[in-house]
Amino acid sequence: MQAEIITIGDEILIGQIVDTNSAFIAKQLNKIGVSVYQITSVQDDREHILKSFKEAEDNADIIIITGGLGPTKDDITKKTIAEYFNDTLVRNSDVTENIKQIWKQYVDKVPSQVNLDQALVPSRSKILMNKVGSAPGMWIEHNGKVFVSLPGVPYEMKALVDDEVIPKLRKAFDFPFILHKTILTYGLGESNLAARIEEWEDNLPSFMKLAYLPNLGKVRLRLSAKSKERALVESEMQKQIQLLMPQIEDIFVGFEEDESLEAILGHQLTTMNKTIATAESCTGGKIAESFTANSGASRYFKGSIVSYATEVKINVLKIEKSLIDEFSVVSKEVAEAMATSVRSIFDTDYAIATTGNAGPTKGDADAEVGTVFIAIATKSEVYTEKFNFGNHRTKVINRAVNKAFEMLQKEILKK
Repeated sequence: MQAEIITIGDEILIGQIVDTNSAFIAKQLNKIGVSVYQITSVQDDREHILKSFKEAEDNADIIIITGGLGPTKDDITKKTIAEYFNDTLVRNSDVTENIKQIWKQYVDKVPSQVNLDQALVPSRSKILMNKVGSAPGMWIEHNGKVFVSLPGVPYEMKALVDDEVIPKLRKAFDFPFILHKTILTYGLGESNLAARIEEWEDNLPSFMKLAYLPNLGKVRLRLSAKSKERALVESEMQKQIQLLMPQIEDIFVGFEEDESLEAILGHQLTTMNKTIATAESCTGGKIAESFTANSGASRYFKGSIVSYATEVKINVLKIEKSLIDEFSVVSKEVAEAMATSVRSIFDTDYAIATTGNAGPTKGDADAEVGTVFIAIATKSEVYTEKFNFGNHRTKVINRAVNKAFEMLQKEILKK
């Protein structure tokens, strides 16, 4: 079973927005055993859209379209869908009522005719009611293929995919059972890791495959299995993980299962009833941002001080100026003082501190570009590691964030 995803909108093609919709849809389809054959982005142009529909119908069983369902004149998807299926647009009373209720509850105005016209849909389509927005989703069956049109607003699209599209696809098709296990490792590069587990990988059964997903100091191993026999998939997955674990126990962090390492750390801290704070210089708040992106982070993450400038380290974190003068702002001593201070200020169990030179210039320190010190403080000790992450600013920052999480994970696992 194959699918194609078509995203419609000039804003994608000129780089004004990033197409996150396709990634989400592909991930949800993969979970139910649907392979995505192709992802296509097209302009808000009638001929271009019609051509993409025809090519997708030739290639795939399921075609999912996002975008172009808004109330403005440039949103032409519905009209073009109606033309493609030789259909006409009709006003759907349920969608009309939904629009009126939304305007009454959130806008406190009577919707204009332009807004009400979002209830115009192809007569052959089955309506997928949008509970968080005004533009409905549409499901059309044609020549044994399924076309699904969804709004481009990400949170509206996600709600419709989870609540409407995936359940309807499960009913319409007989999918194989698919199971993924994502194993998170830190501290060993992709090629060395592949060499270490080569024999195990070569002996995987034919219905299982392994993917390496490297990212700046960490490698995720995604083990996938697909078969009509659910019991076989589940038992073999467990068996293969048991065979793998002795080979990676020194670099194993946890099972990701659609969660980031910072989310896993959050679960661990919550379970332990422990808290953390951060003092960030070269990472500019990205560690704090990663923690707070997860729901419920307030249970374990207390706060952060982004001490980007030297005077903030002195005036807010209360780092002695003499310490900075003696050792430099980018140093082991300053990193440890930052971690100790922020842990005390927020009264937490753990603290992370970063200070370094991400480039392209040296800033307030003489340290070489790429030099980063990361400190971890607990109630009983503080320690630091020094790194050189290269000369690309974004890479240096992201590697520092990843390494900070790795160090915290190791500290937590000591307990």
